[in-house]
Amino acid sequence: MTSFKLNLGLAAIGTLILTVGMPAMAQVLKTGVDATFAPHAMVKLGGGLQGFNIELGEEMAKRMGKKLEVEGTEFSGLIPGLNAKKYDFVLAPVTVTPERAKTLLFTEGYLNTDFTFVEKKSAPGIKSLDDLKGKTIAVNKGSAYETWTRDNAAKYGFKYDVYGSNSDAIQAVQSGRADANLGGNTVSAWAAKQNQEVKTSYTITTGLVWALAFRGDDKAGRDAASMALKCMKKDGFVAKAAEKWFGFKPGPDAAAVVIAPGHGVPNMEGYDATPVTLKCS
Repeated sequence: MTSFKLNLGLAAIGTLILTVGMPAMAQVLKTGVDATFAPHAMVKLGGGLQGFNIELGEEMAKRMGKKLEVEGTEFSGLIPGLNAKKYDFVLAPVTVTPERAKTLLFTEGYLNTDFTFVEKKSAPGIKSLDDLKGKTIAVNKGSAYETWTRDNAAKYGFKYDVYGSNSDAIQAVQSGRADANLGGNTVSAWAAKQNQEVKTSYTITTGLVWALAFRGDDKAGRDAASMALKCMKKDGFVAKAAEKWFGFKPGPDAAAVVIAPGHGVPNMEGYDATPVTLKCS
């Protein structure tokens, strides 16, 4: 049984709470997503939420014997909400960076993520970072894409504008307020597929992954979710969900398939290299 509550607010979508039904005595896992970050999380026409990360969270909670309560809000509020203990973890895709790993604990990555530009279909196309000179780039507030643009604007001679959601940033491109949007490769590809006015162009290869984020002092919570995620990789759930939502089958070296020896992202702060013995039901 699934129930949800909708309050008007976020970009005419509002704050959406989706509860995945489990036994009445089950503990609730509270989490949040950006409900405009399709196809990872988005509002269904009939109500509720759907997307790759929604399925990932539902399955993880099910295997942990818990209920999942998902709130849709702006991405910039998710990590502050986590640190304020409003959420138990962040289900939205969080790019694992050395800076974030200093204060947060992560599961191992469940998807690889590169950064891809979205432009109007009529635009000449960004073929290299040097083509950014003189352009305005629209990005989602609080995201790794905002960090990248802030760190590289002076180097490549571009300006950037920050928006409350990635969909708003793409709308800025459509309206001509921005020359391009920078977002995750899967999200950019989805936007181009759904919107005939835009196209994807240059991709920045990062070597980074998306993972579930926990507070820095919640090792027990991180490790429990990590164990469930490892089992979901082992039986192919993550790879199948990726193929369903993104239209490609992850290769043998993809984050959706590879199981880390310990808990967390190898070579990042917070990684526990103690070998894990899988306990999958």
